[in-house]
Amino acid sequence: MDWKAVAEAVEQTADVAMTGARAWPIGGGCINSAFRLDGPNQSYFVKINDAVQHAMFEAEAQGLRLLAGCVDGPRVPAVVTTGIAGAQAYLVLEYVQLRSARLEDFTQLGRRLAALHRVESDRYGLGYDNTIGLTPQLNGWRDSWVDFFREQRLAYQLELAAGNGHAALREEAQVLVERLEEFFVDYRPVASLLHGDLWSGNVAYDRSGTPVIFDPACYYGDRETDLAMTELFGGFHEHFYRAYDEAFPLDAGYGVRKWLYQLYHVLNHCNLFGGGYRAQAQDLIRRLKAEL
Repeated sequence: MDWKAVAEAVEQTADVAMTGARAWPIGGGCINSAFRLDGPNQSYFVKINDAVQHAMFEAEAQGLRLLAGCVDGPRVPAVVTTGIAGAQAYLVLEYVQLRSARLEDFTQLGRRLAALHRVESDRYGLGYDNTIGLTPQLNGWRDSWVDFFREQRLAYQLELAAGNGHAALREEAQVLVERLEEFFVDYRPVASLLHGDLWSGNVAYDRSGTPVIFDPACYYGDRETDLAMTELFGGFHEHFYRAYDEAFPLDAGYGVRKWLYQLYHVLNHCNLFGGGYRAQAQDLIRRLKAEL
Protein backbone atom coordinates (compact mmCIF):
# COMPACT_ATOMS: atom_id res chain seq x y z
CA MET A 1 0.00 0.00 0.00
CA ASP A 2 1.22 3.50 -0.81
CA TRP A 3 0.83 4.85 2.71
CA LYS A 4 2.39 8.19 1.76
CA ALA A 5 -0.48 8.78 -0.67
CA VAL A 6 -3.04 7.83 1.99
CA ALA A 7 -1.38 10.14 4.56
CA GLU A 8 -1.41 12.99 2.05
CA ALA A 9 -5.12 12.41 1.36
CA VAL A 10 -5.81 12.55 5.11
CA GLU A 11 -3.78 15.76 5.40
CA GLN A 12 -5.77 17.42 2.63
CA THR A 13 -9.17 16.24 3.88
CA ALA A 14 -8.79 16.56 7.65
CA ASP A 15 -6.31 19.46 7.65
CA VAL A 16 -3.95 17.70 10.05
CA ALA A 17 -0.22 17.06 9.88
CA MET A 18 0.65 13.47 8.89
CA THR A 19 4.40 13.86 8.43
CA GLY A 20 6.13 10.55 9.08
CA ALA A 21 2.84 8.65 9.45
CA ARG A 22 3.16 4.89 10.01
CA ALA A 23 0.65 2.09 9.46
CA TRP A 24 0.11 -0.93 11.71
CA PRO A 25 -1.96 -3.99 10.75
CA ILE A 26 -5.06 -4.76 12.82
CA GLY A 27 -6.73 -8.17 12.90
CA GLY A 28 -10.37 -8.40 11.98
CA GLY A 29 -12.54 -8.97 8.94
CA CYS A 30 -12.10 -11.57 6.20
CA ILE A 31 -12.99 -9.23 3.31
CA ASN A 32 -10.72 -6.22 3.80
CA SER A 33 -7.34 -5.64 5.39
CA ALA A 34 -7.37 -3.20 8.31
CA PHE A 35 -4.66 -0.87 9.61
CA ARG A 36 -4.11 1.81 12.19
CA LEU A 37 -2.50 4.85 10.61
CA ASP A 38 -0.61 6.94 13.19
CA GLY A 39 0.33 10.54 12.50
CA PRO A 40 2.16 12.90 14.87
CA ASN A 41 -0.99 13.79 16.83
CA GLN A 42 -3.82 11.68 15.45
CA SER A 43 -4.65 8.06 14.62
CA TYR A 44 -6.99 6.74 11.93
CA PHE A 45 -8.56 3.41 11.03
CA VAL A 46 -7.91 2.38 7.43
CA LYS A 47 -9.50 -0.41 5.38
CA ILE A 48 -7.90 -1.46 2.11
CA ASN A 49 -8.86 -3.76 -0.75
CA ASP A 50 -8.22 -4.08 -4.48
CA ALA A 51 -8.79 -0.90 -6.47
CA VAL A 52 -11.85 -2.46 -8.14
CA GLN A 53 -13.57 -2.36 -4.72
CA HIS A 54 -13.43 1.43 -4.51
CA ALA A 55 -17.18 1.70 -5.17
CA MET A 56 -17.79 -0.63 -2.22
CA PHE A 57 -15.88 1.76 0.06
CA GLU A 58 -17.70 4.76 -1.36
CA ALA A 59 -21.06 3.14 -0.60
CA GLU A 60 -19.88 2.21 2.88
CA ALA A 61 -18.81 5.80 3.52
CA GLN A 62 -22.25 7.03 2.42
CA GLY A 63 -23.89 4.52 4.73
CA LEU A 64 -21.78 5.58 7.70
CA ARG A 65 -22.68 9.23 7.11
CA LEU A 66 -26.35 8.30 6.87
CA LEU A 67 -26.26 6.40 10.18
CA ALA A 68 -24.36 9.23 11.84
CA GLY A 69 -27.21 11.58 11.06
CA CYS A 70 -29.25 10.02 13.88
CA VAL A 71 -27.91 11.90 16.90
CA ASP A 72 -29.67 9.60 19.38
CA GLY A 73 -28.51 6.42 17.67
CA PRO A 74 -25.33 4.42 18.21
CA ARG A 75 -22.02 6.15 17.65
CA VAL A 76 -20.65 5.82 14.11
CA PRO A 77 -16.98 6.32 13.20
CA ALA A 78 -16.56 9.55 11.27
CA VAL A 79 -15.57 9.18 7.63
CA VAL A 80 -12.34 10.98 6.74
CA THR A 81 -11.77 10.06 3.10
CA THR A 82 -11.78 7.33 0.47
CA GLY A 83 -9.58 6.88 -2.57
CA ILE A 84 -7.31 4.75 -4.70
CA ALA A 85 -3.53 4.51 -4.29
CA GLY A 86 -1.85 2.37 -6.90
CA ALA A 87 -3.57 -1.01 -7.13
CA GLN A 88 -5.54 -0.61 -3.90
CA ALA A 89 -8.60 1.27 -2.69
CA TYR A 90 -8.86 2.64 0.84
CA LEU A 91 -11.38 3.97 3.33
CA VAL A 92 -10.13 6.14 6.20
CA LEU A 93 -12.20 6.53 9.38
CA GLU A 94 -11.61 8.07 12.76
CA TYR A 95 -9.87 5.69 15.14
CA VAL A 96 -12.14 4.91 18.10
CA GLN A 97 -10.63 3.58 21.33
CA LEU A 98 -12.71 0.59 22.43
CA ARG A 99 -13.26 -1.43 25.59
CA SER A 100 -15.01 -4.68 26.51
CA ALA A 101 -18.80 -4.59 26.84
CA ARG A 102 -20.55 -4.35 30.20
CA LEU A 103 -24.15 -5.32 30.87
CA GLU A 104 -25.32 -1.72 30.96
CA ASP A 105 -23.77 -1.15 27.54
CA PHE A 106 -26.18 -3.67 25.99
CA THR A 107 -29.09 -1.72 27.47
CA GLN A 108 -27.79 1.46 25.87
CA LEU A 109 -27.34 -0.34 22.54
CA GLY A 110 -30.98 -1.47 22.60
CA ARG A 111 -32.24 2.04 23.25
CA ARG A 112 -29.99 3.63 20.66
CA LEU A 113 -30.84 1.09 17.98
CA ALA A 114 -34.54 1.76 18.61
CA ALA A 115 -33.84 5.48 18.08
CA LEU A 116 -32.06 4.72 14.81
CA HIS A 117 -35.02 2.65 13.62
CA ARG A 118 -37.35 5.60 14.19
CA VAL A 119 -35.59 7.38 11.33
CA GLU A 120 -37.99 6.59 8.50
CA SER A 121 -38.54 6.96 4.76
CA ASP A 122 -41.76 6.84 2.77
CA ARG A 123 -40.32 4.06 0.56
CA TYR A 124 -38.20 0.96 0.94
CA GLY A 125 -34.66 0.83 -0.38
CA LEU A 126 -31.99 3.47 -0.85
CA GLY A 127 -30.77 5.85 -3.53
CA TYR A 128 -27.78 3.65 -4.37
CA ASP A 129 -26.73 0.01 -4.21
CA ASN A 130 -24.13 -1.25 -1.75
CA THR A 131 -22.75 -4.62 -0.70
CA ILE A 132 -23.49 -7.29 1.89
CA GLY A 133 -20.07 -8.79 2.39
CA LEU A 134 -18.74 -8.79 -1.18
CA THR A 135 -22.18 -9.52 -2.66
CA PRO A 136 -23.94 -6.64 -4.45
CA GLN A 137 -27.00 -5.53 -2.50
CA LEU A 138 -29.74 -4.07 -4.70
CA ASN A 139 -31.54 -1.12 -3.12
CA GLY A 140 -33.78 0.30 -5.83
CA TRP A 141 -36.72 2.15 -4.30
CA ARG A 142 -40.02 0.26 -3.90
CA ASP A 143 -43.39 1.26 -2.48
CA SER A 144 -44.06 -2.30 -1.29
CA TRP A 145 -41.89 -4.01 1.31
CA VAL A 146 -43.05 -7.44 0.17
CA ASP A 147 -42.03 -6.66 -3.42
CA PHE A 148 -38.71 -5.23 -2.27
CA PHE A 149 -37.82 -8.19 -0.09
CA ARG A 150 -39.06 -10.73 -2.63
CA GLU A 151 -37.18 -9.36 -5.66
CA GLN A 152 -34.17 -7.55 -4.25
CA ARG A 153 -33.34 -9.81 -1.35
CA LEU A 154 -34.67 -13.40 -1.48
CA ALA A 155 -35.04 -13.98 -5.23
CA TYR A 156 -31.71 -12.31 -5.96
CA GLN A 157 -29.81 -14.47 -3.46
CA LEU A 158 -31.59 -17.61 -4.68
CA GLU A 159 -30.55 -16.86 -8.26
CA LEU A 160 -26.96 -16.43 -7.11
CA ALA A 161 -27.23 -19.71 -5.21
CA ALA A 162 -28.44 -21.51 -8.34
CA GLY A 163 -25.46 -20.12 -10.24
CA ASN A 164 -23.16 -21.34 -7.48
CA GLY A 165 -24.36 -24.92 -7.74
CA HIS A 166 -27.22 -24.72 -5.23
CA ALA A 167 -30.19 -24.81 -7.63
CA ALA A 168 -32.04 -27.08 -5.19
CA LEU A 169 -32.26 -24.17 -2.73
CA ARG A 170 -34.01 -22.02 -5.33
CA GLU A 171 -36.45 -24.80 -6.14
CA GLU A 172 -37.17 -25.54 -2.48
CA ALA A 173 -37.73 -21.87 -1.65
CA GLN A 174 -39.89 -21.06 -4.68
CA VAL A 175 -43.12 -21.41 -2.70
CA LEU A 176 -41.82 -18.89 -0.15
CA VAL A 177 -41.07 -16.39 -2.90
CA GLU A 178 -44.50 -16.88 -4.44
CA ARG A 179 -46.45 -16.73 -1.16
CA LEU A 180 -44.37 -14.14 0.69
CA GLU A 181 -47.44 -11.96 1.34
CA GLU A 182 -48.75 -14.57 3.77
CA PHE A 183 -46.11 -13.57 6.32
CA PHE A 184 -47.42 -9.97 6.22
CA VAL A 185 -51.21 -10.37 6.39
CA ASP A 186 -51.65 -8.09 9.42
CA TYR A 187 -48.30 -6.35 9.36
CA ARG A 188 -47.02 -3.51 7.16
CA PRO A 189 -43.60 -2.41 8.40
CA VAL A 190 -42.50 1.18 8.27
CA ALA A 191 -39.37 1.88 6.23
CA SER A 192 -36.82 2.28 9.02
CA LEU A 193 -33.18 3.20 8.58
CA LEU A 194 -31.26 -0.06 8.99
CA HIS A 195 -27.67 -0.94 9.67
CA GLY A 196 -28.27 -3.92 7.41
CA ASP A 197 -25.54 -6.28 8.67
CA LEU A 198 -25.90 -6.10 12.43
CA TRP A 199 -23.97 -9.07 13.77
CA SER A 200 -21.83 -8.86 16.91
CA GLY A 201 -18.63 -8.31 14.91
CA ASN A 202 -20.00 -4.99 13.67
CA VAL A 203 -20.76 -3.61 17.15
CA ALA A 204 -18.34 -2.37 19.80
CA TYR A 205 -18.22 0.09 22.71
CA ASP A 206 -16.05 3.14 23.18
CA ARG A 207 -14.25 4.02 26.41
CA SER A 208 -17.40 5.66 27.82
CA GLY A 209 -19.55 2.61 27.01
CA THR A 210 -21.33 4.24 24.09
CA PRO A 211 -22.25 1.63 21.44
CA VAL A 212 -20.36 1.97 18.16
CA ILE A 213 -21.64 0.41 14.91
CA PHE A 214 -19.68 0.07 11.67
CA ASP A 215 -19.41 -1.95 8.42
CA PRO A 216 -23.01 -1.13 7.45
CA ALA A 217 -25.10 -2.36 4.53
CA CYS A 218 -27.71 0.39 4.92
CA TYR A 219 -31.14 0.76 3.43
CA TYR A 220 -34.67 1.60 4.58
CA GLY A 221 -36.71 -1.47 5.42
CA ASP A 222 -38.37 -3.53 8.12
CA ARG A 223 -36.54 -2.96 11.41
CA GLU A 224 -37.12 -6.62 12.25
CA THR A 225 -34.34 -7.47 9.78
CA ASP A 226 -31.70 -5.87 12.02
CA LEU A 227 -33.05 -7.67 15.08
CA ALA A 228 -33.14 -10.98 13.22
CA MET A 229 -29.48 -10.59 12.27
CA THR A 230 -28.49 -10.03 15.90
CA GLU A 231 -30.04 -13.42 16.73
CA LEU A 232 -28.47 -15.31 13.84
CA PHE A 233 -24.92 -15.60 15.19
CA GLY A 234 -25.49 -14.56 18.83
CA GLY A 235 -23.39 -12.27 20.98
CA PHE A 236 -26.13 -9.90 22.17
CA HIS A 237 -27.18 -10.04 25.82
CA GLU A 238 -30.82 -10.24 26.89
CA HIS A 239 -30.47 -6.69 28.25
CA PHE A 240 -30.20 -5.49 24.65
CA TYR A 241 -33.46 -7.12 23.55
CA ARG A 242 -35.33 -6.02 26.66
CA ALA A 243 -34.23 -2.39 26.27
CA TYR A 244 -35.09 -2.35 22.57
CA ASP A 245 -38.57 -3.80 23.10
CA GLU A 246 -39.29 -1.32 25.89
CA ALA A 247 -38.32 1.56 23.62
CA PHE A 248 -39.90 0.25 20.40
CA PRO A 249 -42.01 -2.91 20.90
CA LEU A 250 -41.88 -5.57 18.20
CA ASP A 251 -44.89 -7.04 16.44
CA ALA A 252 -46.04 -10.48 17.62
CA GLY A 253 -45.26 -12.00 14.23
CA TYR A 254 -41.54 -11.30 14.55
CA GLY A 255 -40.94 -14.78 15.99
CA VAL A 256 -41.65 -16.31 12.57
CA ARG A 257 -40.58 -13.49 10.23
CA LYS A 258 -37.11 -13.44 11.78
CA TRP A 259 -36.45 -16.78 10.05
CA LEU A 260 -37.33 -15.14 6.75
CA TYR A 261 -34.88 -12.32 7.36
CA GLN A 262 -32.18 -14.68 8.61
CA LEU A 263 -32.60 -16.73 5.43
CA TYR A 264 -31.38 -13.76 3.38
CA HIS A 265 -28.13 -13.60 5.32
CA VAL A 266 -27.64 -17.37 5.40
CA LEU A 267 -28.13 -17.54 1.63
CA ASN A 268 -25.56 -14.78 1.26
CA HIS A 269 -23.10 -16.71 3.43
CA CYS A 270 -23.80 -19.81 1.36
CA ASN A 271 -23.01 -17.85 -1.80
CA LEU A 272 -19.84 -16.39 -0.32
CA PHE A 273 -18.49 -19.29 1.68
CA GLY A 274 -20.49 -22.44 0.83
CA GLY A 275 -19.95 -25.15 3.43
CA GLY A 276 -22.56 -25.73 6.11
CA TYR A 277 -24.57 -22.64 5.22
CA ARG A 278 -26.46 -24.61 2.58
CA ALA A 279 -27.85 -26.98 5.23
CA GLN A 280 -28.70 -24.01 7.46
CA ALA A 281 -30.57 -22.38 4.59
CA GLN A 282 -32.50 -25.59 3.94
CA ASP A 283 -33.50 -25.78 7.60
CA LEU A 284 -34.83 -22.21 7.56
CA ILE A 285 -36.73 -22.81 4.31
CA ARG A 286 -38.42 -25.89 5.74
CA ARG A 287 -39.38 -24.10 8.97
CA LEU A 288 -40.88 -21.22 6.99
CA LYS A 289 -42.79 -23.51 4.62
CA ALA A 290 -44.33 -25.21 7.65
CA GLU A 291 -45.83 -21.84 8.63
CA LEU A 292 -47.67 -21.37 5.32
